[in-house]
Amino acid sequence: MSKICQITGKKAMVGNNVSHSNRKTKRKFNVNLFKKKFYWVEEDCWVSLNVSAAGLRTINKIGLDAAIKRAAADGFLNA
Repeated sequence: MSKICQITGKKAMVGNNVSHSNRKTKRKFNVNLFKKKFYWVEEDCWVSLNVSAAGLRTINKIGLDAAIKRAAADGFLNA
């Protein structure tokens, strides 16, 4: 399971840990992901998605059907 949101397409970023003496070592900024089941009323079925916190807010704002259609158009959903 890759750490990518299926609604927004957010994925882990790479950056630096910076110490007090300004030494830099590589680190990862992971996405705040949840494995969540949603009831899709239009298709009358349950859908399991890997969704970030921002993806949950998007689903709450525009609805599950519109969010899935937008994600499919952007290429974030894998069948």
